[in-house]
Amino acid sequence: MKRTKKIILVLLLILVLAQFFGPEKNQGDISSIGPFLTETTPPEDVKLILKESCYDCHSDYTRYPWYNNITPVNYWLAEHVKEGKKHFNVSNWVGNSIKRKDHKFEELIEMVEDKTMPLKSYTWMHAEAKLTHVQIQSVIDWAKMVRTIYALKPKPE
Repeated sequence: MKRTKKIILVLLLILVLAQFFGPEKNQGDISSIGPFLTETTPPEDVKLILKESCYDCHSDYTRYPWYNNITPVNYWLAEHVKEGKKHFNVSNWVGNSIKRKDHKFEELIEMVEDKTMPLKSYTWMHAEAKLTHVQIQSVIDWAKMVRTIYALKPKPE
């Protein structure tokens, strides 16, 4: 029994010490989303959906919940944000080719239609991010409109 107590004590000590360390936060400038909004012109309802359901993982600015102060949860969240930004980052919109932007919107439509975005692990703790059927349709309609605009733009040869 003494050995078990020592192991538990060491693990507890490690957990307490780990609270003093954490990953870098994704706290860039919120204005970095501006060029994306200007170019894609989402209607107000879609802007709100993007803010509540997308930007935390798909922009350079994350609103962190209280539980982000707990290690190892903060590392798990940091990995989610890193992965989300790798696939679709609205803060890094300028400089992407029309072809890439169109492809990102194609993926957005597919994932929202399939209800794989936003992630269930995100909506579990952020109920406001869960999309209704009407919201899903609004996002899809807007994304299809953006793809139509991209299709009409001249492509570099």
